[in-house]
Amino acid sequence: MGFFIAPTHSLLYIAPLVSFIITFLATPILIRYLRRLGLEVPDQNKIDKPLIPISGGLAVLAGILAGLMTYAFILIFYYQTDRSLVFIFAATLTIILITFIGFLDDIIINKGREASSGLRQWQKTLLTLFPAAPLIVINAGVSVIFIPFIGPVDFGILYPLLLIPIGVVGASNMVNLLGGLNGIETGMGLVYTGMLSIYAYTLQEFATAALGAIAFMALLAFFYYNKYPAKIFPGDSLTYLLGSVIVSMAILGNIEKAALIASIPFIMEFILKLRSKLKAQCYGIYQNGKIHSLYGRKIYSLVHIFTRTGRFTEKQIFYIFILIELFFSSIIWIV
Repeated sequence: MGFFIAPTHSLLYIAPLVSFIITFLATPILIRYLRRLGLEVPDQNKIDKPLIPISGGLAVLAGILAGLMTYAFILIFYYQTDRSLVFIFAATLTIILITFIGFLDDIIINKGREASSGLRQWQKTLLTLFPAAPLIVINAGVSVIFIPFIGPVDFGILYPLLLIPIGVVGASNMVNLLGGLNGIETGMGLVYTGMLSIYAYTLQEFATAALGAIAFMALLAFFYYNKYPAKIFPGDSLTYLLGSVIVSMAILGNIEKAALIASIPFIMEFILKLRSKLKAQCYGIYQNGKIHSLYGRKIYSLVHIFTRTGRFTEKQIFYIFILIELFFSSIIWIV
């Protein structure tokens, strides 16, 4: 569903740069603002559990919106084309709506608990249905999907009415499950947005590639503040945003299979979290520089595979998950 914009249109590469600059400048301002509002939660993986501002996804959203608006402006006023820009604006609206829901989840903080509370799981699932509407009403995507061992299947009207809502709800809530360590959500996001963007570019899905590149650059800027030791947490506003970016790229670029493969770690996380009825936390207990699981030898998360041993530092676990995501994101080139 992406439209053709020749790679010789070099001015379009300004958009990711704008996304980086806006996010980089907006994040420290947001940090100060969130502290003034008291939107802070303890960093559970530190010995003194310092209070860290939450909901950094708002800065990333600002960067992505600036990048997408720059992209649209250049197309219309310089290259004098508006072909299929409706799909870009539909994806933009989906990202805005779902980030707002994530922000609502972030601001529900119970000061009497060690961690932020938030929306209940059924509320998250129900609310994340609404951001699918922009993609549904424009009938985004291609209804023919390749099913392994079966072949191409045309879902027809079921694609926009059923598969798109399932994709938006599933992706946003799935990405939200895996985190809890400094930089892990942002770092993994850098890997899959970057890889999917390059993949879409090779398929000449340049609008989809642009969306991925703009998101990648915004994340790169935010990572400077979110890496260990984090000055700001991404919050659900970022994890939901990243889920909407994945599903928007999958639908607009007709790269559902690639997006699904890149999301395998999150699918595995969802399966493991089901064992705890989605209540288990990824963070652990800080002891002698290492992170120990809150659940002993039990594994309710991919993170627990490493924290249960008590042999790894937070930074080491971060690098492990970057390699895990890099492995699965690289499979898209083989499959």
